[in-house]
Amino acid sequence: MDYRNLGRTGCAVSTLTLGTMTFGKETDEHAAHEQLDAFFEAGGNLVDTADVYTTGVSEEVVGHWLAQRPADVRDRAVVATKGRFPMGDDVNDLGLSRRHLQRALDASLRRLGVDCVDLYQVHSWDPVTPLEETLATLDDMVRAGKVRYVGLSNYTGWQVQKTMALAERHGWHAPVTLQPQYNLLVRELEWEIVPSCLDAGLGLLPWSPLGGGWLTGKYTRDQRPTGATRLGENPERGVEAYDRRSAQQRTWDVVDAVREVADGRGASMAQVALAWLADRPAVTSVILGARTSEQLADNLGAAGLYLDADETARLDAASDPGAADYPYGGPGIAQRGRTVDRSQ
Repeated sequence: MDYRNLGRTGCAVSTLTLGTMTFGKETDEHAAHEQLDAFFEAGGNLVDTADVYTTGVSEEVVGHWLAQRPADVRDRAVVATKGRFPMGDDVNDLGLSRRHLQRALDASLRRLGVDCVDLYQVHSWDPVTPLEETLATLDDMVRAGKVRYVGLSNYTGWQVQKTMALAERHGWHAPVTLQPQYNLLVRELEWEIVPSCLDAGLGLLPWSPLGGGWLTGKYTRDQRPTGATRLGENPERGVEAYDRRSAQQRTWDVVDAVREVADGRGASMAQVALAWLADRPAVTSVILGARTSEQLADNLGAAGLYLDADETARLDAASDPGAADYPYGGPGIAQRGRTVDRSQ
């Protein structure tokens, strides 16, 4: 397992993160603890959860595991959680207000059984709460010793830039990471979000790295999903999502390219997709979302897989989202007429 700094911090985290969204729902506590044990035995140390995952049960499962492990294992764990979405019916039980975030963090700390969380992330943008209120609250949490670092999740490029500029202006502890959806089928964030993060020094923690199962090869052109798959277990929404993705030729170009690289390497398609993503600019750690120990074991095989330039180029070409010439593709307005000789 390789390690990278968490954004601009000195905290080292594994290039693969164990996501826990399935804990307490698709993965029971015993199986979840097996996954956590296997992840740490493989050298992983970053665990990502959220209060809204199974309405707090995921955090409780992680907390029980931490409490039952020896001190050296607990000390290795870098725990990340998130707050933003409703955990109840009260009108103030959601958003990024000071009131909600303070209560949400305290509840997360109780469920996790810790005094301080390593990374506290706001789960998405809040268009109602003033950004100053949110950032001041996060800064207070760090100064109070309840949070070591703060991060963002599901922010756009302009939201990242506004957040970082405001934090710098007031001298508040600025976010160090962004958690976005990112994979070979979802690359549009490379147009503005990734450049924003590179400019601000934020590390990316991509979720859904396997595209909801598409990049594992489990879906085919001629058969809609059924049964124990992400799409098959929800027939109505699953079929709609399958039909929408399946109708795009680019989907099958990507799947075929991943399969070809995997066959050439003697690796699984999931390992190839994860290895490609872990090597993208700004990526700190890729969040694994395995439902079973078998899936996790396969995913962890990506830790020692490094694609060569030809393999990467093959995947890049097949997955190119096809930016229009303006404003993201081609020379653009900013480059027109720039003929200055910079060789001297």
